[in-house]
Amino acid sequence: QAASLAGLAPMANDSGMRMGRRTIRGGRGALRTALYMPALVASRHNPALRRVYQRLIAAGKPAKVALTALMRKLVVIANAMLRDGRDWVPNIA
Repeated sequence: QAASLAGLAPMANDSGMRMGRRTIRGGRGALRTALYMPALVASRHNPALRRVYQRLIAAGKPAKVALTALMRKLVVIANAMLRDGRDWVPNIA
């Protein structure tokens, strides 16, 4: 739900027998815009998120699709941190 509110949840574009490409839309555009740069930085400097990004690229995903997946992951992580009342703990390993 948090990813959908940010406009980062994939939406189906299907009709009848046609299966269209999944896209993101709706939600809060300003939040989506604000998450782009943190996702880009995380793809380069956060070891855990860098692995996710590299796995998606290795699977043949375009760079922007992989960044959008990281943006969604950041929203999910932030939502879980708020829910549990925890602070950010970087992965040392």
